[in-house]
Amino acid sequence: MAAKKQSITIEQTGSAIGRPKDQRQTLVGLGLNKMHRVRTLEDTAAVRGMIQKVGHLVQVIEEA
Repeated sequence: MAAKKQSITIEQTGSAIGRPKDQRQTLVGLGLNKMHRVRTLEDTAAVRGMIQKVGHLVQVIEEA
């Protein structure tokens, strides 16, 4: 039986307007490009790093 994959739910709470290009691209990579968008992503080291990079623009809603 396969183990259930961990997931993390994030919401964009800050605007990308006026932010450096790498932060805007990180939001797009997370699937967030407009305010209050919510995405559930697989909890991996890469996703955690992206969330840390734009932590001031996103909010972690749920870690399952």
